[in-house]
Amino acid sequence: MNAVEIEEAISLLAEQPFVPIEFPYSFLEAFGNKPTTIKRLQTGNNNKSDITGGVLQHNNIHIAVCETGTVSDTLVKLRESPATTRAKAKFILATDGVEFQAEDVNSGETIVCNYTDFHDYFGFFLPLAGISTVKQIRESAFDIKATGRLNKLYIELLRHNPDWAKPQRRHDMNHFLARLIFCFFAEDTGIFPADCLFTPTVQKMSAGDASDVHEVISEIFRAMDTKQEERAGKKIKNWANKFPYVNGELFSGSTETPIFSKIARSYLLHVGNLDWKRINPDIFGSMIQAVADEGERSALGMHYTSVPNILKVLNPLFLDDIRAQLDEAEDNSRKLLNLRKRLSRIRVFDPACGSGNFLVIAYKHMREIEHEINKRRGETERPTDIPLTNFRGIELRDFSAEIARLALIIAEYQCDVLYRGQKLALAEFLPLNAENWITCGNALRVEWLSVCPPTSKGVKFFGDDLFNTPVDQAEIDFENEGGETYICGNPPYLGRKYQSDEQKIELKNAFAGKTKDTLSLDYVSGWFIKAADFMLYTSGAAAAFVSTNSICQGIQVSAMWPAIFKQGLFISFAYPSFKWSNLASHNAGVTVSIIGLSKRDTPRRIFTENNSGETTVKVVEFINAYLVAAPNVFVHPKSKIPDDRTSMQFGNHPYYANDLMLKPDEARLLMKQDVKAKKFIRTLYGSKEFISGTPRYCIWIKDNDKEETKSISEIIERIKRVEIARKQVTKDIQAQKLVSTPYRFRDQYEANNELLVVPIVSSENRPYLPVGALNSRAIIHNKAFALYDAPLWNMALIASRMHWVWIGTVCVRMRTDFSYSNTLGWNTFPVPTLTAKNKEDLKVCAEEILLARERNFPATIAELYDPEKMPEDLRRAHDRNDEVLERIYIGRRFKNDTERLEKLFDLYTQMTIKGKTA
Repeated sequence: MNAVEIEEAISLLAEQPFVPIEFPYSFLEAFGNKPTTIKRLQTGNNNKSDITGGVLQHNNIHIAVCETGTVSDTLVKLRESPATTRAKAKFILATDGVEFQAEDVNSGETIVCNYTDFHDYFGFFLPLAGISTVKQIRESAFDIKATGRLNKLYIELLRHNPDWAKPQRRHDMNHFLARLIFCFFAEDTGIFPADCLFTPTVQKMSAGDASDVHEVISEIFRAMDTKQEERAGKKIKNWANKFPYVNGELFSGSTETPIFSKIARSYLLHVGNLDWKRINPDIFGSMIQAVADEGERSALGMHYTSVPNILKVLNPLFLDDIRAQLDEAEDNSRKLLNLRKRLSRIRVFDPACGSGNFLVIAYKHMREIEHEINKRRGETERPTDIPLTNFRGIELRDFSAEIARLALIIAEYQCDVLYRGQKLALAEFLPLNAENWITCGNALRVEWLSVCPPTSKGVKFFGDDLFNTPVDQAEIDFENEGGETYICGNPPYLGRKYQSDEQKIELKNAFAGKTKDTLSLDYVSGWFIKAADFMLYTSGAAAAFVSTNSICQGIQVSAMWPAIFKQGLFISFAYPSFKWSNLASHNAGVTVSIIGLSKRDTPRRIFTENNSGETTVKVVEFINAYLVAAPNVFVHPKSKIPDDRTSMQFGNHPYYANDLMLKPDEARLLMKQDVKAKKFIRTLYGSKEFISGTPRYCIWIKDNDKEETKSISEIIERIKRVEIARKQVTKDIQAQKLVSTPYRFRDQYEANNELLVVPIVSSENRPYLPVGALNSRAIIHNKAFALYDAPLWNMALIASRMHWVWIGTVCVRMRTDFSYSNTLGWNTFPVPTLTAKNKEDLKVCAEEILLARERNFPATIAELYDPEKMPEDLRRAHDRNDEVLERIYIGRRFKNDTERLEKLFDLYTQMTIKGKTA
């Protein structure tokens, strides 16, 4: 169940008569417990409660229904109950049907409310449904409640008006929903006078069978689109004439309304009776956009970017600087006035604005700062100097663009009420401004300077015909001479294999003349180069985007970042990799970076966040494209090793020789059937097999041994199947060449003595890369790398923390897993010149690591390198290896990974200059 479904179930439970014996089970059912789970609790099999009237669900909650007036005492009993502790309950809950109390056992946070109101706190219990949540969304029960109710209304209207569900009419439906949201908000906040509230008017003036609801709503919309002096001539009905003139393009155009069923009318009245004063435009827009997107409804209420995450972009981009200037100004009236003027000229531009989260948060924080200025100057009732037209956006989906504009309108009104009082807020709110500051279009096709011009210009933007967007964008007359522009947002990521052909063309056009390799770039890179182009013509501009961290790893770095830096930009701040997640139990979150760009010579800052959410900031001289505190340098793949290390290469590719690969039981059976087969059976390792300690097997026949296999029927049969498989792929020239050698893999590399294996993909949670030494008879599959007959000191290098931080930076990642590259990770790894003594010391270290693994047999690599369970002797062996190697680098141990990376990039720069990496 998602949060919206849970809220609906809890609200329904709160509305029903209280039945003490059924309440605990109904409560658990509302959070997604299956009937079989409930039945086991009811029969007592799984209920280990030691409280009278109690129901205890292991690892979840201890509930007790009690006598009237004893709720507080019962909650104490639940808290002190040994059963609560034994069952590791997350929550305790007591109720008598009048009062409701609950407590989060771990945090101590409590709820005390009337029983009929407990549904407002459903977010408190979301962990019961396996949903990991955040404080902001938990406290916004209204937004989830409103989203769920609107979704029901939306679906019912589409069901009753199938024409409105078609693509050509979906915009009309979405526009209708935006109008409704405004009306619900306006009637609960005093924008509409008390004698012309929207919901009561619809209820009173429409028939119970809903036959004329569409006519009533249409007439109200017509009134709000008509100025008072024009109403007599347009014959607005008396009961609608009381509604104020709103327009602002929200009610302009057609007033056609979908036909309502009785159910839809009921839903409308239900939604209208919610308390819309509690709407939070920070997040509501993100949630409501899922209502209009059929493909996203399963995650309804989950489309939410937390305010703290948004502020990771906005604070270092410009808000921190403004607050610092406010602190410096203290009560100096002139300095405060200058800061207020600066605020009034700042534009915030989100060229992938969605439903406006970044713009709304920026607006609210700027208004908060402005209010503090006005308070210090004794001008608290002064109208804001910060116009909504300073908050520009581009959004592909027309409904999201409309909701973004509406969210800003609501945020403006709420700020006016908060800082100036409702009377002054109401006096200036209507009619809405007709200027449109959110453009509907494709941000990689739209000229950004036309949406957010650098100086005083009138702008007329015409829609992007490719996406059939509106062409009636309002003209904006805007003066911003000398103002600053801050570009921000969370653009779509989309790796190469997920991009459409059109999107690949868009990237190619965006980077035209700046880089040749756009096919390796994530889609988000287009926003970076467009921002760089924009900043060429805007002196007071800076940018910061949330991005996949992959644009700062691997080959994307050298493909993208030189084009950015050539335009005079540098990375001004960065949050290296962290999880950016939504409110969903199924969504672990994508790994992202936040990257700020600037032309101004400001201090560079690197922000890091630990597991407890604490953020530290380090001021550095440089931040390079790998988000490391080092000068700009680009690590390019190298085909050759720069020193006497052994080359690393892919393992052996079967190339349609799947029938030469065997499961363990198949290998055993083959050797049992014919003892001569044993000579041709080898263990086979890829990344997965090495890490899990479960090798497969393969038939390995050398050219001069193939005659010996002719008497082994099972092998001959498998060879025939390989020949057939290769013949069938007629368009594959390589496969056709291999038809004549069906007894072997395409490659046939093997070791004579030593064999090292390096997994291609491995978890970053392991403190070291799981390199290993195998018997020389082992065969390496192409899903891993191999070093054939390599001296063991090579393993010591690969198994070091130095190498771990290098590949974690310059190689590509799959989410947070390392995706190793021999040409990027091994061939470029900077190693000081090693003496014979250095190599011998490192060899001993590698032997100690292998011996420690052997002592812990049969533990697998996966088990040995679990950071929580790593054996102490193995940890000591690695620590000794690190100490020996790091003393070779700088004569002492490094303090941390940051220092390791800085040294490695310094060495790489020197190697590049000297031509050693050629």
